[in-house]
This record gives sequence, C-alpha cells and structure tokens, in this order.
Amino acid sequence: MNLKNLTIITGMSGSGKHTLLKSFEDMGYYCVDNLPIQIIPELLAIAASKGNSFNRMAVVVDIRLGSLLREFDTIFEKLRAQPFPVRLIFLEASDATLVKRFSETRRPHPLAREKSILDGIRKERQQLSRLKALADQVIDTSDFTAHTARRFVADHFRDADTDGGMITSIVSFGFKYGIPMNSDLVFDVRFLPNPFFVKNLRRKSGNDRAVVRFLEQYPDTEGITRRIRDFIAYLHPRFLKEGKSYLTISIGCTGGRHRSVAVANKVAELLRKKGFHVDLTHRDLGKDS
Repeated sequence: MNLKNLTIITGMSGSGKHTLLKSFEDMGYYCVDNLPIQIIPELLAIAASKGNSFNRMAVVVDIRLGSLLREFDTIFEKLRAQPFPVRLIFLEASDATLVKRFSETRRPHPLAREKSILDGIRKERQQLSRLKALADQVIDTSDFTAHTARRFVADHFRDADTDGGMITSIVSFGFKYGIPMNSDLVFDVRFLPNPFFVKNLRRKSGNDRAVVRFLEQYPDTEGITRRIRDFIAYLHPRFLKEGKSYLTISIGCTGGRHRSVAVANKVAELLRKKGFHVDLTHRDLGKDS
C-alpha cells in the first residue's frame, strides 16, 4: 500500500469544505469532492496498485449524498482498519455565519429548497450529528477567510514525516475578542502586571524590548513561561504517540497586545531551542492601535 494517509472532510454546507479541500490539493493531495463513501474503498485499491502517482488523499463527503450517508458509520469503521492514518475532519460555523454566506453567494441550501435557509441549517445539523461525533477534529470556521483557511491547513496538516514531527502552533490573543477557535490548550496570563497601565508602554507591544524588560521584573513572568514550556515538553511525546500531528496552544491576556505576546514569544523561543517545529501567530496584535 503506497497511501500514507486518508483525510475525509465533512460538515455543514457553507462551512468551507471546498476551500479546505483546495488547500489539501495545494499540498499535493489527490482530492475528490462530493464522493460517495461507498466508493472510497475502490479508490484505496487504485492507490495500492503499482504505478499510481499519489500517496495522500483527501475527499469531501457531505449532506449532498442524501441517503448514501446512512452507511457512513459502517464503512468508516472499516476504513479505520487500514494500515495508514485515516482522519475525519468536521467543519462547522455559527448559524449567523452560514446564513450570511448563503445570502452573499445567493446559492440555495441543499436542505432548504422550499424552506428558509435557517430551517435547512438546523435540519442539516441534526442529520450530521453522528458524523460530528465520529470526527477526529471539529473546526469552527466562523472567523475563517479563504486565506486563513489555507494557512490553517498548511499549519495543522503538514505531514509529520516531512516536517520533522508534530507542529506546535502558538497563538497570542485577547480575551476581549474571544478565545481562538480550535485551541487545544489555553493559558491565561492576565495575572501578570499589565503594561497597558504604564504610560510609556501603553502604545508598545509585547514585541518591544521595553515591554519585555518591564515584565521580566516580575518572577511570575519567568514562572509561567517555564511552566508552559515544561508542560508542552511533557505532552509532546504523548501526543506524538497518539498520532497527533499538530497542537494549538493559545496564550491570552486582556487585549492580546502586551503580556500574551511577550509570553508567547518566549515560549516559542524556548520550544524551538528544544527542537520543536513552532508556528507563532499574534492574532489580536494591533486591534487597539
């Protein structure tokens, strides 16, 4: 068998499944949209044959298949027995986001031909509930754009065997803007002294040396940074053993400008020194400027 992994993408209509699939295609995956799950074993047989040109596959299976979805559980269980990783990703978004997307594209919801879009969304949530329960990862795309979706796929689904192990994504954020979607671990550093209340530091950020020096005066800064590093170092091999290829760590303060940025920078630096593959993002930096 030449196939290294199979990714099945499902979820709500309007949640961005096609955009995600295109992102996998850009990474070299063989991709198929709206594929009956009954045909997937046949594709696997093709992948196992000599001379095939692909070793990674991503397919979209969703509500458009209608009654064919009733066999999903049984076939998916058999797919899990394959000698390579098979992951199921479920995409969702808030009702308001989905209604807006359908209104903007002027496309009909597949379950709302003669009803309101919201009725179709609610019916679809109910029908897909068992697929969501089976998913390895549920991704809320309410805040995604096409660009952030592509970046999310690149950051979270690059192959561990080609990228040197699990990808650790560190995100600084402000609690006032909400916790980042799809966080695996969330750390709150609002207990640290806030540079916002220091006049000459207010307009600076955790990227500025003056803010870093201010925070370094307090033992708790070094304490929380070291403990986050040690905790991640402890979890890392255990997550790898489980087969996890990505880990998203979110570090938050009030506005996502000072404390969380400085701590995230330091944690990323320490983990990189340990040889971790780290992606660093400051989600809310600049929102108050």
